[in-house]
Amino acid sequence: MKHNIHNRLHQDSSDPMALSRESWRVFQIMTEFVEGFERLSNISPTVTIFGSARFPPEHPYYQLTEEIGRSLSESGFSVVSGGGPGIMEAANKGCFAGPSPSVGLNIQLPHEQSGNPYQDISLSFRHFFARKVMFVKHASAYVVLPGGFGTLDELAEILTLVQTGKTRKIPIILVGSDFWQGFIDWVQVSMRDAQKTISPEDMDLFQMVDDAQSVVDLIFSYYERRSFEPSAEERDMLSYL
Repeated sequence: MKHNIHNRLHQDSSDPMALSRESWRVFQIMTEFVEGFERLSNISPTVTIFGSARFPPEHPYYQLTEEIGRSLSESGFSVVSGGGPGIMEAANKGCFAGPSPSVGLNIQLPHEQSGNPYQDISLSFRHFFARKVMFVKHASAYVVLPGGFGTLDELAEILTLVQTGKTRKIPIILVGSDFWQGFIDWVQVSMRDAQKTISPEDMDLFQMVDDAQSVVDLIFSYYERRSFEPSAEERDMLSYL
């Protein structure tokens, strides 16, 4: 049995067609990074907004997100979303109605996600990890609305990067206390207190609000004595994302 597995692995690793496909995949990944860097490099400051694709336009969270997007746009921030429906559409729609660029980082999925029509700049990605880098690299703040596994993944990603010093510290704002309070309680009780898998100060990495104006106020308060642009040290840090 062990011999058969070894032979199969050796056969797969020496398949010239498989190796060729992997090599070309590297070039596809490079293309996504290069296009993302070039298209987004001059858009600053930006706020990245996450949340569920499942909320329809009549949902209160959709309407709140649209208000947040519009408020940020009128305050001089470009808004970056995943480019799809639901919260992503609401974020782009609100920003699109204001003076600042609305950006969508769309992902190609097996069940095809259609991009929303409120994008001044639209990029398409096949690889989640390349798209994630673009979300983080140019963000001055993260705003996270209620969502599913993808939203939790993006939230955990930015918390981990900031906690470990792999990216600069930026405002991470959870919107919707009725949704997020249970999560925060679990993090405090299970992770911080019971198991001590995070440090007490890690709870300061994020804040929670319920309205659009508080989102804008928190971001401006954070940058009151610092630049929206990364410092030289932070730029070096971001180059190793």
